[in-house]
Amino acid sequence: MKNLKTIVNNRLRKLNGQWRTLPLKKQHRYMILLFAGYALLSFIVLLKVGYDVKNSSNEMKIEHIENPVIQQNKAQVTPQDSIRIILKHKMYEK
Repeated sequence: MKNLKTIVNNRLRKLNGQWRTLPLKKQHRYMILLFAGYALLSFIVLLKVGYDVKNSSNEMKIEHIENPVIQQNKAQVTPQDSIRIILKHKMYEK
């Protein structure tokens, strides 16, 4: 775990050094591009949410619940009674 932590810290120090060596004008340009991409993505998400809200129907379809066993098997299904199942005989219980 310490090895992983040192690898990550070394990589972050290297990236920070590379960022600091860039000219300020280039750093500023990168930050503006990242912010513009984030703003564009946020705007697209807000438009999509607004579109979905506008086109949603406020109707709820209410139907009876169907038994999925009968839907899968169109054959006659007989319900099993749990009272008929004998779990143990009295002579084996102690």
